[in-house]
Amino acid sequence: MECFTQLTGRIAAMPAANIDTDVIMPKAFLKGIDRTGLALGLFHDLRFDVEGRRRPEFLLHRADMADTRFLLVGPNFGCGSSREHAVWGMLQYGIRAIIGTGFAGIFADNAANNGLLLIVLDPIGIASLAACLPNDTGLISIDLEKRTIVAGEISIDFEIDPEVRRALLLGLDRIGDTLTHAAEIHSFQQAYFAEHPWLVEAAAR
Repeated sequence: MECFTQLTGRIAAMPAANIDTDVIMPKAFLKGIDRTGLALGLFHDLRFDVEGRRRPEFLLHRADMADTRFLLVGPNFGCGSSREHAVWGMLQYGIRAIIGTGFAGIFADNAANNGLLLIVLDPIGIASLAACLPNDTGLISIDLEKRTIVAGEISIDFEIDPEVRRALLLGLDRIGDTLTHAAEIHSFQQAYFAEHPWLVEAAAR
């Protein structure tokens, strides 16, 4: 997966609570098995009307929100289901980090496993960040190494699980992280099968 170290980009505020995965990625986009085309599905029913026409009033369709890279969201974002497509769609659209007071557990796991940075701030931090956006360019910088968000004149520190941070900095999903121990795994296999040769013989039958 793509690593995340430091990134500057535009942030869009979606403060509604409980935005669920049905809203983030409607079920019509769950049919594919190759993960492609999900940028179109992101917030599809908010972005397009029933005739498929673009809704110009939708936040991410505003001219000043082009190339949005971050979302500032309300509580319990990503609730409702385990669909990983929601996270895939975010990344394919270009969203690299989401900031909120809390996220649904499975959504958070999916995000961590696919390189989408989730940042949890307390309500005071969220309010500080939200307050500076109208008077700013809407651009913020997130530095994962320093664990800081810089928006205009303010800088906000954030905490993150050390293992999630390490995986994002290195761009390693669970498989990639496991493969960093390939030599140790191979060494263990050799020693274990040398002590238990009947397992090799049984597997060969």
